[in-house]
Amino acid sequence: MLGSAVQNIIALSDSVFLYHLSEGDFAAIGFVGVFYLIVAAIGFGFSKGGQIIIARRMGEGQYQEVGRSFYAMLYFELALAVLMFGFMQFGCQYFFTFFVDSPTILQKSLEYLEYRSYGVFFSYTGVAIVALYTGIARPAFIIVDTIILAIVNILLNYCFIFGYELAGIRFPAMGIAGAGLASTIAEGVAFVVFLGYMFWDQQTRLFRLFQLPNIDLKLIRTQFNIGAPIVAQAVVGLGSWFVFFGIVENLGERQLAITNLVRMVYLVLSIPCWGFASGINTLVSNFIGQRKRQAVIPIIWKTAKICLLFTLVISLPVLLFPEHILYPLLGSEDMSLITEARPIFNVLIVILILFAIGGVYFNGLAGTGATYYGLKIQFFCAVGYLIYIYYVVEHAKGGLEWAWAAEIFYWATMLLLTIWYLRSKEWYQLKV
Repeated sequence: MLGSAVQNIIALSDSVFLYHLSEGDFAAIGFVGVFYLIVAAIGFGFSKGGQIIIARRMGEGQYQEVGRSFYAMLYFELALAVLMFGFMQFGCQYFFTFFVDSPTILQKSLEYLEYRSYGVFFSYTGVAIVALYTGIARPAFIIVDTIILAIVNILLNYCFIFGYELAGIRFPAMGIAGAGLASTIAEGVAFVVFLGYMFWDQQTRLFRLFQLPNIDLKLIRTQFNIGAPIVAQAVVGLGSWFVFFGIVENLGERQLAITNLVRMVYLVLSIPCWGFASGINTLVSNFIGQRKRQAVIPIIWKTAKICLLFTLVISLPVLLFPEHILYPLLGSEDMSLITEARPIFNVLIVILILFAIGGVYFNGLAGTGATYYGLKIQFFCAVGYLIYIYYVVEHAKGGLEWAWAAEIFYWATMLLLTIWYLRSKEWYQLKV
């Protein structure tokens, strides 16, 4: 769960500290934070192609191929990081103007990315390492590394945003730019720690990870073919969310701040969903590698039930009593943002129930290798999602709770289409 939620944890930390800085900074991180989630999801999506192949080779007992698959994934991620860094440094100033009306939100978003963009190198390399350890079903250290990242990010956010002193060092007050710098340094620290663990880990010798292979374009192309639809799914899914924030921004900074508060809570409460969804990728692919296709649908259903239970246990207290649960993080004299967000929290309960089941089923489908069919599903759902939001916000003036209700349509439709495909058994014929 924690390994799959690294960017969610960073986004949460940035948002909490900026909430206490100013409403403008809090609104801005809601917009630019979703954009950076898309950037991170692109690297994460391509790593899923490598993870699926690694899990399949583990199931087949081809251990040396695991190492080759890892390096093919790593080479591609590094090349992709260079491209994304260039876009964030030189292209975002023009790109954001299509979505943002407020000069303040635009300026603060660019200040954040000025430093945050460097983190893409650590992020993309990190997801390759996480995909390796998840694919071989040894995710224990991912938890340790994520906790280290979270602690470092929180400490540096405190220092760089407000300008405090730590260990005798006086840090400048950088505001939202400090949040971007803190997150980048935290990712760098987490990467170095995980790299040290890989050198120390004797069990990885089986995969020959320290024998640098040549660039295998054929293997990279295979991983790309599997991962590209997953990336497209992420871009379509999170991209529609990005457009949603752009539409809400037109309603004013206050409405954007409320939506960012709900997004922040949504990100935290969806951590179990992302964790189980990532795990089911490995389970499904490994089972198919062992020629146990008949066990795939039962294991997806069992995982979905466990995910739903975890989600409800964590979510219900927060969403039913937000003033009490969120106060330690967001407590201030003005709690009006939480009060105004309460109707949306009620909608969020239904969204999370559908997400807990639909997310597991959808990622189980990806584990079979049917990623192109998954892309078709997500594209169809995203188009309906955007049409609904545009009509509700721009024409019907239905309010934020009705706009957020689009997530219910999105996950319900995705779940039904995914179940239909899995039961058709067309994926039995796919080869990875």
